[in-house]
Amino acid sequence: MDPDTVAKAFVEHYYKTFDSNRAALVGLYQDGSMLTFEGSKIQGAQAIAAKLTSLPFDQCAHAISTVDCQPSGPQGGMIVFVSGQLQLAGEQHPLKFSQMFHLMPTPQGSFYVQNDIFRLNYA
Repeated sequence: MDPDTVAKAFVEHYYKTFDSNRAALVGLYQDGSMLTFEGSKIQGAQAIAAKLTSLPFDQCAHAISTVDCQPSGPQGGMIVFVSGQLQLAGEQHPLKFSQMFHLMPTPQGSFYVQNDIFRLNYA
């Protein structure tokens, strides 16, 4: 599997799901997964899903600018770094963001998110 192809497919799936049904993202995380969202640390799939679904907006649209990836460790993990903009419903200006995912392989041949770090980028 080509890491760039996997990273791009993951990113497309993640943000499409985020923008349409955030609760469904729970399946991408496991109990040991950790999200750092604007400096707050949340651990576990259910807690991460609760955080993402409790964000104070109903609709948003992500526009991805860059996707960079690197292989990570002997177990076949992958670091994926994303930059882009998100547009909240009713807001005039998009917000710039960066997000890093550490993906780990599953025995079934897919990946789950071990680590996820999200930051808005203020100019």
